Amino acid sequence: MSGQKVRWACDMDKSVLLGNFEKRGWVQASQDEDWNFYWASVQTTRNIFSVDTGYRLQDDQIINHYPNHYELTRKDLMVKNIKRYRKDLEKEGSPLAEKDENGKYIHLDFLPVTFLLPADYNLFVEEFRKNPSSTWIMKPTGKARGIGIFLINRLSQLKKWSRDSRTSSFAAPSAKDAYVISKYIDNPLLIGGKKFDLRLYVCVTSYRPLKCYIYKLGFCRFCTVKYTPNTTELDNMFVHLTNVSIQKHGEEYNPNHGGKWTVHNLKFFLEGTRGKEVTDKLFDEMYWQIVHSLKAVSGVMANDRHCFECYGYDIIIDDNLKPWLIEVNASPSLTSTTANDRIMKYNLINDTLNIVCPNGEIPDVRWNKVPSKESYGNYELIYDEELSQSEVLERDSKSRIGIASLSVRSRDSRARPTTTWK
Repeated sequence: MSGQKVRWACDMDKSVLLGNFEKRGWVQASQDEDWNFYWASVQTTRNIFSVDTGYRLQDDQIINHYPNHYELTRKDLMVKNIKRYRKDLEKEGSPLAEKDENGKYIHLDFLPVTFLLPADYNLFVEEFRKNPSSTWIMKPTGKARGIGIFLINRLSQLKKWSRDSRTSSFAAPSAKDAYVISKYIDNPLLIGGKKFDLRLYVCVTSYRPLKCYIYKLGFCRFCTVKYTPNTTELDNMFVHLTNVSIQKHGEEYNPNHGGKWTVHNLKFFLEGTRGKEVTDKLFDEMYWQIVHSLKAVSGVMANDRHCFECYGYDIIIDDNLKPWLIEVNASPSLTSTTANDRIMKYNLINDTLNIVCPNGEIPDVRWNKVPSKESYGNYELIYDEELSQSEVLERDSKSRIGIASLSVRSRDSRARPTTTWK
């Protein structure tokens, strides 16, 4: 077995992928042949796991999507699953689901108020009327790259949209036409007067037990035009949407840095302007949100051991340094806009392969290959449920009071291997 080379298949002609396969001396195979490693599109994944056309994967095959990854990556399903997760924790009387005097979750309030349209239209109207001066953002549930998104601040705009959508009554013909409408974060943290969001990469190698890693080289994506909450600018997407696929068409777009800044730079900037303590708290909160969004879907996800996934998390920070989870992407873009972007994405794929295919060997899903710490590269393990449970048991046996903690990266992992969250 050791002399054999990994046979790879890939649906994308992306240099950051192909360069990594070639570097390892892996051999190309077509999707109909015997492959060991497949970097597939979501459509191919759907076909492979389909009841009608699918087939059974062998022990030496792994693929880069879970069969029903959309439970996390489709905007409406992510919201539904997180809402259900919070309710379940509440029923169990979990301290995680604690609420303040206004009925807001203290630890799990990381989604902007969101409704599904057309299903929750009446609930949305009720909420809108409580605060009629607020702005809301409409997004189609199944689209990416900023397509089909618009902002509204009057109910009449929504009714007009509904009429223009070929339907007199407020009904969507299919799930493809369903939308989510979320309270717009109208007090975003600005840097140089511009709005930005964060793209963080998270690699999940198992859902039950949950095991996930965060990539330390994420980046900020900036708008090209200075932010204004002025409602006359609601139609100007260069002010409001950070998607590079939109911003690159702006007159102010700079192809050298591509409107991007590393997370490292953001951290330095915030430590300098706001202080180290609040910056550390912000990053801890983002990691906390990522772990709980994954826990929210771990029960419904088909935990197939042939699968792993590299998700692109989009987070917006408001001017109180509170992070908000906006969405999770199943196929984060591997197209490079700048030289730095290409290097970062090449390293992202390199480190991902080292975690899911340790030593570049032929995979074998029958035994649990745990990558060595040395092979993490720029990844950091942020949650290991198995480790967490064994630590809780160990602690319980030492003292009978045992309050469960998440076994997650600590701020100074050299000093303490685990963090007790919240």
